[in-house]
Amino acid sequence: MSKRFRLGIDAGGTFTDFVLADAMGQVRLFKATSTPDDGTKAIADGLQQISEAVGLPVPEILNNADLLVNGTTVALNALIQLKGVRTGLICTAGHEDSIEIRLGHKEEGYRYDAKYPPATMLVPRFLRHGVRERVLADGTVQMPLNEDDVRAACERFRAEGVEAVALSFVWSVANEVHERRAAEIVREMLPGVYVSVGVEVFPQMREYTRTSTAVVNAYLGPVLERYVRRIDDFFVGLGVTAPIRYYQSNGGMAARDMMVSRAVNAINSGPASAPTAGLHVAGPLGIRNIITVDMGGTSFDITLTKDGKTNLSKNIDFLRYRIGTPMIQVETLGAGGGSIAWIDAMGLLNVGPQSAGAHPGPVCYMRGGEAPTVTDANVVLGYLNPSYLLGGRVKIDGAAARRAIEEKIARPLGISVEHAAHGIFSIVNNNMVNGIRRVSVERGYDPRDFVLVGAGGATALHIAALAREIGVRKVLVPKLASGLCAFGQILSNVKYTKMSACPMRVNENADWERIEQRFHELEQEAITALQAEGFARSQVLIERSVDMRYLGQVHECTVDIGTMKVDARSFGDIRSRFDRRHQALFTYCEPDGVVELVNIEVAVAGVVPPLQTGARMAAADGSAELPVKEQRRMVFGHGAEIETVLAPVYDGDKLPPGVTLDGPAVIEEITTSIVIEPGWAATLDASGVYVLEDKVAGAMAAGTVVRQSHAVAA
Repeated sequence: MSKRFRLGIDAGGTFTDFVLADAMGQVRLFKATSTPDDGTKAIADGLQQISEAVGLPVPEILNNADLLVNGTTVALNALIQLKGVRTGLICTAGHEDSIEIRLGHKEEGYRYDAKYPPATMLVPRFLRHGVRERVLADGTVQMPLNEDDVRAACERFRAEGVEAVALSFVWSVANEVHERRAAEIVREMLPGVYVSVGVEVFPQMREYTRTSTAVVNAYLGPVLERYVRRIDDFFVGLGVTAPIRYYQSNGGMAARDMMVSRAVNAINSGPASAPTAGLHVAGPLGIRNIITVDMGGTSFDITLTKDGKTNLSKNIDFLRYRIGTPMIQVETLGAGGGSIAWIDAMGLLNVGPQSAGAHPGPVCYMRGGEAPTVTDANVVLGYLNPSYLLGGRVKIDGAAARRAIEEKIARPLGISVEHAAHGIFSIVNNNMVNGIRRVSVERGYDPRDFVLVGAGGATALHIAALAREIGVRKVLVPKLASGLCAFGQILSNVKYTKMSACPMRVNENADWERIEQRFHELEQEAITALQAEGFARSQVLIERSVDMRYLGQVHECTVDIGTMKVDARSFGDIRSRFDRRHQALFTYCEPDGVVELVNIEVAVAGVVPPLQTGARMAAADGSAELPVKEQRRMVFGHGAEIETVLAPVYDGDKLPPGVTLDGPAVIEEITTSIVIEPGWAATLDASGVYVLEDKVAGAMAAGTVVRQSHAVAA
């Protein structure tokens, strides 16, 4: 690194994580309670902690950082809570209801559920304004743009207090002149209003997807813009001159202005960096197939990486809204440490999706929370220290957690407090396992071929139980687990994705030069932007992809082609890749069928120098005693059968690498606690990663018998 530090900040729903790396490769983790109303308060808290730990003033640390990255849930939370801005839509007359018709069906899984309610429209009907214009599929202008219609829409929007306007015209991807002229008029008549243009946000085929994406971008744009400017002003006030970068859903960083103009790319800003960090910690162990699982205080996020490549999604329904732009494929559940346990009208125990969040938080946090949560259950089960968390920075009341579960869950159900707590633990685990299956089994992957990588402060309490349930035998929990996404940010590159619609039937008349020229234009746009940010051409990496389909199909497949030039000679290889991808996704292919190109896309990255993470930890010499902090009563079990045992609690800060610890036990790190289930064992690798393995399953596979347990019945 050219300077002394790199700083990644990941603002979650409950905690804001800070990861600081120095030039010697030392990486440190800090945490502050999130402040959703003003994220700068949490950042100020974390920076003060860093200052005290490093022994330098905050401005000196920041001005000696060559990378300052911020990941945020502000756009995601605004969409979840429907707290975006008042938005208007200008579209081709007759297509005002496209976002409501939604291609004529409900989201996957609810298509035939007559009782499933319609999604809340981000643009109400009276703020959707059709204008007379028409472009045909070949780009021919059939009807010129009626500019008076656009002006009338602007007058209506001004009267209604609209803060953002989305524009999306039919076949604007074939000829964008009408859409861009309408955008000019909107900017002239409504200065200060956020403008989201379909051909800029998602310039690919599919009118509904493009319109929906432009609407979501407009709905979130001013929210993200206010947040970003507040963060920028905060750092400028500290004398920072280096640019602040923001993390995108595509797995790369972006400059402020690019992030603001593409607010839709910030929806999965936080969890999108987990795969990069997961591959980094798994690399020294030779592992390239990973499933990252991140359980924080509010949500549970899952990503899958096969052969070192993380799945990307486009044209998907996210929180009931169609989004076309590429996103790291993240499965998000309302299953966090703050998820609330409750009993429904049938007398059945449920967990989530409601969350106590950071405020008031779990009952044990003593901030006014009254509903028992997953964290409270983990305290009662003995997995968490009943007096404090975060090395003593957060005081908790274990007795209060027990009383809440007894009063709200155990007594109404007529069961013991321990059974109630273990029921909460098991139900939230089942919810998370179903999410893991959705990113693996339901997409053609066997989870047993992968290793789970734990991220998030609460994950390590559950990860061995999750692995056991889905048949995974090995789990990795880095010491930085609770800040793994912030760590992933400082490992990532600046990345810009450029797209274009290029419909073309592949035959002897195929216009390969047009496709190749368009690729070149898109790449040059991104390269110019990266060079303006200080990247040399030698630091730029380009990855191309094409969307293809068989003639007559409705949906297309994305095919990665690297830096391959597209022409008649290379198309044989591209076609083979498409057939293989189609086979993998749909179990069949048609090698002799006619194919069409639909869209093209380039991901252009400005490569950040790799982070040197320092020397490996020294192994134990075998003479020192293991750092047992205490023996604690813990509850383990499967199904309705539970057992209370007295198990050791190890001090992770003093644990040497190379020593294997058998379960049941708990390892307490400052920012997380790792539960070693009965039948499992944990070893701290010299790279600073705990490797948990299922000894029972491994022994059964090998045909041997395992006898083990440090614990005794309590």
